Amino acid sequence: MCGRFAVTTDPALLAETLGAINEIDPDTPRRPDDPTADGGAANSAANYNVAPTTAIATLTAAHRDGDLDGDLDGHLDGDLDGDRVITRRLRRMRWGLVPPWAKARPDGTPESTRLLINARAETVTTSPAFRASAASRRCLVPMDGWYEWRAEAPTVVHGRATRAAKTPFYFHRVDGRPLLIAGVWTVWKPAAGATALLSCTLITTAAVGAAAEVHDRMPLPIAAADWDRWLDPDRPADPALLTGAPAVDDIAVREVSTLVNNVANNGPELIAPAGPAPGQLTLL
Repeated sequence: MCGRFAVTTDPALLAETLGAINEIDPDTPRRPDDPTADGGAANSAANYNVAPTTAIATLTAAHRDGDLDGDLDGHLDGDLDGDRVITRRLRRMRWGLVPPWAKARPDGTPESTRLLINARAETVTTSPAFRASAASRRCLVPMDGWYEWRAEAPTVVHGRATRAAKTPFYFHRVDGRPLLIAGVWTVWKPAAGATALLSCTLITTAAVGAAAEVHDRMPLPIAAADWDRWLDPDRPADPALLTGAPAVDDIAVREVSTLVNNVANNGPELIAPAGPAPGQLTLL
């Protein structure tokens, strides 16, 4: 699974790097309940401990005639098999998909439901919670890297087994460039005419290589050559992108501090190698 990640690039720079139109309002907070989100300075700050319900940057593409529900008033020009190219959009969305059928509280916010932060690549196109989004609302989530925890064997003290500890690891590209993780998104409205809430979930797949030694699941990275094919809302999701083994030869992993366990901690020390010596290795 993927329950925490890091992103440190300012949205404006991220949009430029990805060749996207930046549609992120600099005054939109990263996390709805973040008391420090008082404008552009707080919004553009690096976040080394992104947690569910945070408002995150996502890369999307609009329908050919626009997407009024999602307020994506762009278009696709040309053709992927000819001269049509994707117009990429960088949008802010809540991490944790809110299904369209979720009920609204009196204040207009969605009722508490199970946080849909991950969708399985094997079932995302058939699951009732995700299949409509997988059909035409696919996104990519840029991140510097993600965290995963390895469950350690419990120790025995005075004849009694202690609670098993979990060791955090950080996965990232060797060259330091952002990872683009497959996701799907949706639109939720408490009532007709109300402001839409955009939310998304990250897609996970079976872990491979050294990643499988930490956890049996991992986020599904999409290679740059496949970004537009994944995003194209006028075509179904390419099964090969969901069922193929993820390319991880340019991804490295290292053990990091347990500081990341507390979502209140946020800083570059969270991704620093744990212990006196760097513990980094490539996945394959």
